[in-house]
Amino acid sequence: MWTRSDFHELINPAVLGMIHLQPLPGSPKWGGDMKRPLEAALGDAEALVNGGVTDVMIENYHDVPFYPGKVPAETVAAMTVLVQAVKTAYPDLLLGVNVLRNDVDSALCIAAATGARFVRVNVHTGSALTDQGTIEGRAWHTLRRRSALGIEVGILADVRVKHARPLVERPLEDEVKDLRLRGLADGVIVTGAATGSGADPQEVAAVRAALPDCPLLVGSGVTSATVGGFLPQADGFIVGSSLQENDPATGRACVSEAKTAGFVRALKTAFRKEETR
Repeated sequence: MWTRSDFHELINPAVLGMIHLQPLPGSPKWGGDMKRPLEAALGDAEALVNGGVTDVMIENYHDVPFYPGKVPAETVAAMTVLVQAVKTAYPDLLLGVNVLRNDVDSALCIAAATGARFVRVNVHTGSALTDQGTIEGRAWHTLRRRSALGIEVGILADVRVKHARPLVERPLEDEVKDLRLRGLADGVIVTGAATGSGADPQEVAAVRAALPDCPLLVGSGVTSATVGGFLPQADGFIVGSSLQENDPATGRACVSEAKTAGFVRALKTAFRKEETR
Protein backbone atom coordinates (compact mmCIF):
# COMPACT_ATOMS: atom_id res chain seq x y z
CA MET A 1 0.00 0.00 0.00
CA TRP A 2 1.11 3.57 -0.66
CA THR A 3 2.39 5.74 2.17
CA ARG A 4 2.02 9.51 2.26
CA SER A 5 5.63 9.76 1.12
CA ASP A 6 4.92 7.41 -1.80
CA PHE A 7 2.00 9.57 -2.87
CA HIS A 8 3.96 12.83 -2.82
CA GLU A 9 6.79 11.29 -4.83
CA LEU A 10 4.34 10.02 -7.44
CA ILE A 11 1.91 12.95 -7.68
CA ASN A 12 3.45 16.41 -7.56
CA PRO A 13 1.87 18.96 -7.62
CA ALA A 14 -0.71 17.19 -5.50
CA VAL A 15 -3.65 17.69 -7.83
CA LEU A 16 -5.47 15.19 -10.04
CA GLY A 17 -7.17 17.11 -12.83
CA MET A 18 -10.40 15.56 -14.13
CA ILE A 19 -11.20 14.77 -17.73
CA HIS A 20 -14.96 14.26 -17.89
CA LEU A 21 -15.42 12.23 -21.06
CA GLN A 22 -18.24 13.16 -23.40
CA PRO A 23 -21.02 10.54 -23.90
CA LEU A 24 -19.61 7.23 -25.09
CA PRO A 25 -21.05 4.54 -27.39
CA GLY A 26 -24.15 2.92 -25.94
CA SER A 27 -24.97 5.70 -23.48
CA PRO A 28 -28.29 7.62 -23.87
CA LYS A 29 -26.57 10.86 -24.95
CA TRP A 30 -24.10 9.23 -27.35
CA GLY A 31 -23.84 11.28 -30.53
CA GLY A 32 -22.80 8.50 -32.89
CA ASP A 33 -19.25 9.70 -33.59
CA MET A 34 -16.08 9.17 -31.52
CA LYS A 35 -14.61 12.37 -32.93
CA ARG A 36 -16.41 14.53 -30.37
CA PRO A 37 -15.27 12.72 -27.19
CA LEU A 38 -11.77 12.35 -28.64
CA GLU A 39 -11.38 16.05 -29.43
CA ALA A 40 -12.89 17.02 -26.08
CA ALA A 41 -10.61 14.70 -24.09
CA LEU A 42 -7.49 15.94 -25.87
CA GLY A 43 -8.58 19.56 -25.45
CA ASP A 44 -9.10 19.11 -21.72
CA ALA A 45 -5.76 17.32 -21.41
CA GLU A 46 -4.00 20.18 -23.20
CA ALA A 47 -5.56 22.76 -20.87
CA LEU A 48 -4.59 20.75 -17.79
CA VAL A 49 -1.00 20.26 -18.95
CA ASN A 50 -0.59 23.91 -19.94
CA GLY A 51 -2.06 24.90 -16.59
CA GLY A 52 0.61 22.97 -14.72
CA VAL A 53 -1.12 19.67 -13.91
CA THR A 54 0.93 16.49 -14.33
CA ASP A 55 -1.62 13.92 -13.10
CA VAL A 56 -5.06 13.29 -14.62
CA MET A 57 -8.11 11.17 -13.80
CA ILE A 58 -10.29 10.12 -16.75
CA GLU A 59 -13.89 8.99 -16.22
CA ASN A 60 -17.07 8.37 -18.23
CA TYR A 61 -18.79 11.29 -16.51
CA HIS A 62 -21.46 11.90 -19.17
CA ASP A 63 -22.67 8.30 -19.51
CA VAL A 64 -25.64 8.97 -17.21
CA PRO A 65 -27.57 7.11 -15.98
CA PHE A 66 -24.75 4.87 -14.83
CA TYR A 67 -24.67 1.11 -14.52
CA PRO A 68 -24.41 0.10 -10.85
CA GLY A 69 -21.75 -2.50 -11.65
CA LYS A 70 -20.23 -3.92 -14.82
CA VAL A 71 -20.34 -1.65 -17.88
CA PRO A 72 -20.74 -3.10 -21.40
CA ALA A 73 -17.89 -3.88 -23.75
CA GLU A 74 -18.47 -0.75 -25.86
CA THR A 75 -17.78 1.48 -22.84
CA VAL A 76 -14.54 -0.32 -22.04
CA ALA A 77 -13.45 -0.18 -25.68
CA ALA A 78 -14.19 3.54 -26.01
CA MET A 79 -12.49 4.44 -22.73
CA THR A 80 -9.41 2.44 -23.67
CA VAL A 81 -9.17 4.32 -26.96
CA LEU A 82 -9.51 7.69 -25.23
CA VAL A 83 -7.14 6.96 -22.35
CA GLN A 84 -4.54 5.73 -24.84
CA ALA A 85 -5.05 8.82 -27.01
CA VAL A 86 -4.34 11.11 -24.05
CA LYS A 87 -1.32 9.00 -23.08
CA THR A 88 0.04 9.13 -26.64
CA ALA A 89 -0.42 12.90 -26.90
CA TYR A 90 1.00 13.59 -23.43
CA PRO A 91 3.31 10.69 -22.54
CA ASP A 92 4.59 12.35 -19.36
CA LEU A 93 1.10 12.57 -17.83
CA LEU A 94 0.37 10.19 -14.96
CA LEU A 95 -3.09 8.79 -15.72
CA GLY A 96 -5.87 7.35 -13.60
CA VAL A 97 -9.15 5.70 -14.62
CA ASN A 98 -12.60 5.73 -13.03
CA VAL A 99 -15.33 3.64 -14.67
CA LEU A 100 -18.62 4.88 -13.26
CA ARG A 101 -20.42 3.93 -11.30
CA ASN A 102 -18.33 1.23 -9.69
CA ASP A 103 -16.70 -0.97 -12.35
CA VAL A 104 -13.17 -1.10 -10.96
CA ASP A 105 -12.58 -4.41 -12.73
CA SER A 106 -12.87 -2.68 -16.11
CA ALA A 107 -10.81 0.24 -14.83
CA LEU A 108 -7.99 -2.13 -13.90
CA CYS A 109 -8.13 -3.74 -17.34
CA ILE A 110 -7.99 -0.34 -19.05
CA ALA A 111 -5.03 0.55 -16.85
CA ALA A 112 -3.30 -2.70 -17.79
CA ALA A 113 -3.76 -1.94 -21.49
CA THR A 114 -2.75 1.73 -21.39
CA GLY A 115 -0.22 2.04 -18.57
CA ALA A 116 -2.45 4.11 -16.30
CA ARG A 117 -1.06 4.18 -12.75
CA PHE A 118 -4.14 4.33 -10.55
CA VAL A 119 -7.88 3.70 -10.48
CA ARG A 120 -10.70 5.12 -8.42
CA VAL A 121 -13.42 2.99 -6.87
CA ASN A 122 -16.50 4.64 -5.37
CA VAL A 123 -17.60 1.75 -3.15
CA HIS A 124 -14.65 -0.46 -2.22
CA THR A 125 -15.81 -1.90 1.10
CA GLY A 126 -19.26 -2.01 2.69
CA SER A 127 -22.49 -1.14 0.91
CA ALA A 128 -24.03 2.16 -0.19
CA LEU A 129 -27.45 3.42 -1.23
CA THR A 130 -26.98 5.37 -4.46
CA ASP A 131 -29.04 6.69 -7.36
CA GLN A 132 -28.22 3.37 -9.06
CA GLY A 133 -29.63 1.40 -6.13
CA THR A 134 -27.58 -0.57 -3.62
CA ILE A 135 -23.91 -1.01 -4.52
CA GLU A 136 -21.71 -3.48 -2.66
CA GLY A 137 -17.95 -3.18 -2.36
CA ARG A 138 -15.83 -5.92 -3.93
CA ALA A 139 -12.42 -5.29 -2.41
CA TRP A 140 -11.89 -9.03 -2.19
CA HIS A 141 -12.21 -9.31 -5.98
CA THR A 142 -10.42 -6.06 -6.87
CA LEU A 143 -7.19 -6.89 -5.03
CA ARG A 144 -7.08 -10.38 -6.51
CA ARG A 145 -7.81 -9.04 -10.00
CA ARG A 146 -4.98 -6.54 -9.75
CA SER A 147 -2.63 -9.29 -8.63
CA ALA A 148 -3.70 -11.59 -11.47
CA LEU A 149 -3.09 -8.81 -14.02
CA GLY A 150 0.41 -8.28 -12.62
CA ILE A 151 0.18 -4.49 -12.64
CA GLU A 152 1.38 -1.81 -10.23
CA VAL A 153 -1.77 0.29 -10.11
CA GLY A 154 -2.83 2.26 -7.06
CA ILE A 155 -6.39 1.92 -5.74
CA LEU A 156 -7.94 5.19 -4.58
CA ALA A 157 -11.14 4.42 -2.65
CA ASP A 158 -13.93 6.74 -1.56
CA VAL A 159 -15.32 6.81 1.93
CA ARG A 160 -19.00 7.86 2.03
CA VAL A 161 -18.81 8.73 -1.64
CA LYS A 162 -20.89 11.57 -3.11
CA HIS A 163 -24.39 10.87 -4.41
CA ALA A 164 -24.67 8.03 -1.87
CA ARG A 165 -25.03 7.11 1.76
CA PRO A 166 -23.76 4.04 3.61
CA LEU A 167 -26.37 1.32 3.88
CA VAL A 168 -25.59 1.15 7.60
CA GLU A 169 -23.72 4.18 8.87
CA ARG A 170 -20.92 3.53 11.33
CA PRO A 171 -18.35 5.84 12.91
CA LEU A 172 -16.31 7.40 10.13
CA GLU A 173 -13.09 6.26 11.76
CA ASP A 174 -14.24 2.63 11.58
CA GLU A 175 -15.23 2.92 7.93
CA VAL A 176 -11.89 4.35 6.81
CA LYS A 177 -9.90 1.83 8.82
CA ASP A 178 -11.78 -0.94 7.01
CA LEU A 179 -10.97 0.72 3.67
CA ARG A 180 -7.28 0.84 4.46
CA LEU A 181 -6.56 -2.12 6.72
CA ARG A 182 -9.06 -4.70 5.40
CA GLY A 183 -9.71 -3.35 1.89
CA LEU A 184 -6.01 -2.49 1.37
CA ALA A 185 -6.77 0.80 -0.39
CA ASP A 186 -3.67 2.74 -1.44
CA GLY A 187 -5.42 6.03 -0.78
CA VAL A 188 -8.70 7.32 0.65
CA ILE A 189 -10.92 10.00 -0.89
CA VAL A 190 -13.29 12.27 1.06
CA THR A 191 -16.03 14.09 -0.89
CA GLY A 192 -19.04 16.31 -0.32
CA ALA A 193 -22.62 15.22 -0.89
CA ALA A 194 -22.60 15.72 -4.68
CA THR A 195 -20.41 16.69 -7.63
CA GLY A 196 -19.03 20.16 -6.96
CA SER A 197 -20.10 20.11 -3.29
CA GLY A 198 -17.36 20.88 -0.81
CA ALA A 199 -16.04 18.24 1.55
CA ASP A 200 -16.23 18.81 5.30
CA PRO A 201 -12.80 19.79 6.72
CA GLN A 202 -13.77 18.13 10.01
CA GLU A 203 -14.33 14.82 8.20
CA VAL A 204 -10.96 15.19 6.49
CA ALA A 205 -9.35 15.79 9.89
CA ALA A 206 -11.12 12.74 11.35
CA VAL A 207 -9.88 10.51 8.53
CA ARG A 208 -6.34 11.80 8.98
CA ALA A 209 -6.46 11.09 12.70
CA ALA A 210 -7.64 7.53 12.01
CA LEU A 211 -5.06 6.89 9.26
CA PRO A 212 -1.89 8.86 10.02
CA ASP A 213 0.19 7.52 7.12
CA CYS A 214 -2.45 6.89 4.46
CA PRO A 215 -2.62 9.15 1.39
CA LEU A 216 -5.75 11.27 1.82
CA LEU A 217 -7.41 13.16 -1.02
CA VAL A 218 -10.28 15.63 -1.12
CA GLY A 219 -12.44 14.62 -4.05
CA SER A 220 -15.07 17.31 -4.66
CA GLY A 221 -15.79 21.01 -4.41
CA VAL A 222 -12.24 22.25 -3.88
CA THR A 223 -11.43 25.70 -5.27
CA SER A 224 -8.43 28.00 -5.29
CA ALA A 225 -10.00 29.86 -2.36
CA THR A 226 -10.67 26.79 -0.19
CA VAL A 227 -7.74 24.47 -0.87
CA GLY A 228 -5.62 25.81 1.98
CA GLY A 229 -8.32 24.97 4.51
CA PHE A 230 -7.71 21.24 4.03
CA LEU A 231 -4.00 21.39 4.85
CA PRO A 232 -1.98 19.87 6.42
CA GLN A 233 -4.38 16.89 6.66
CA ALA A 234 -4.94 16.37 2.92
CA ASP A 235 -2.22 15.05 0.64
CA GLY A 236 -3.93 15.77 -2.65
CA PHE A 237 -7.00 17.04 -4.45
CA ILE A 238 -9.19 15.70 -7.26
CA VAL A 239 -10.44 18.75 -9.12
CA GLY A 240 -12.97 18.91 -11.93
CA SER A 241 -15.87 21.35 -11.81
CA SER A 242 -13.94 24.33 -10.42
CA LEU A 243 -11.48 24.18 -13.33
CA GLN A 244 -14.15 24.28 -16.00
CA GLU A 245 -15.79 27.00 -18.07
CA ASN A 246 -18.43 26.87 -20.80
CA ASP A 247 -17.15 26.88 -24.36
CA PRO A 248 -19.17 29.63 -26.10
CA ALA A 249 -18.98 27.78 -29.42
CA THR A 250 -20.32 24.43 -28.22
CA GLY A 251 -21.85 25.16 -24.81
CA ARG A 252 -19.76 22.29 -23.45
CA ALA A 253 -18.14 22.53 -20.04
CA CYS A 254 -14.42 22.26 -20.72
CA VAL A 255 -11.25 22.68 -18.71
CA SER A 256 -9.93 26.23 -18.48
CA GLU A 257 -6.16 26.62 -18.72
CA ALA A 258 -6.32 29.88 -16.74
CA LYS A 259 -8.40 28.37 -13.92
CA THR A 260 -6.11 25.36 -13.81
CA ALA A 261 -3.00 27.54 -13.54
CA GLY A 262 -4.68 29.58 -10.81
CA PHE A 263 -5.52 26.48 -8.82
CA VAL A 264 -1.98 25.09 -9.11
CA ARG A 265 -0.55 28.42 -7.91
CA ALA A 266 -2.96 28.51 -4.97
CA LEU A 267 -2.09 24.93 -4.03
CA LYS A 268 1.65 25.54 -4.12
CA THR A 269 1.23 28.72 -2.07
CA ALA A 270 -0.85 26.86 0.51
CA PHE A 271 1.77 24.10 0.83
CA ARG A 272 4.54 26.69 1.25
CA LYS A 273 2.61 28.38 4.05
CA GLU A 274 2.22 25.05 5.83
CA GLU A 275 5.94 24.34 5.52
CA THR A 276 6.84 27.63 7.23
CA ARG A 277 4.50 27.13 10.19
